[in-house]
Amino acid sequence: MSFLRAILRDNRAAAAAEMALVLPFLLSLGMGAVELGNYFLDEHRLIKSVRDGARYAARQDFSNFTGCPSTATDVGSTLKTDVENLVRTGSPSGTTDQLPNWASATFTVQYSCSTTYGTETMGGIYTTHNSGNAPVVIVTASVPYEPVALSAFGFNATGYTLNAQEQAPVMGI
Repeated sequence: MSFLRAILRDNRAAAAAEMALVLPFLLSLGMGAVELGNYFLDEHRLIKSVRDGARYAARQDFSNFTGCPSTATDVGSTLKTDVENLVRTGSPSGTTDQLPNWASATFTVQYSCSTTYGTETMGGIYTTHNSGNAPVVIVTASVPYEPVALSAFGFNATGYTLNAQEQAPVMGI
């Protein structure tokens, strides 16, 4: 009987038992914070890259945007390759990818024209180059996202995609 009382009063392992109960929650909370931060960083990189790609394409000569379609039309293959490389790597010549899974990314580089912007009629540089039509470049990227923190623990989380789209009026500079 005294042995049973001694066991019931012994609290030397209480902290270890509490830690064993709380540890899975703390790990999932910590890894979730890491994954959320990584997601927002990758999304920011993608949005900035697509914006830079649209800005780069909009600074190209008007000869890259022949005709003036009213619906989105693909740009020439050379300009498309340069824009894709810029979005993927940060350089038109291409170096190292900025994000993982860029190899399986989907890119579109298109343009369309408009004679008005809101209630304003296009003029200025567009009058002499495209008969008053303003070409607008549309760059879209869709990149598969793989959660880093989850895959480090062996979880296979697929099916997530980061998407970004940006438009810029062609300046013909």
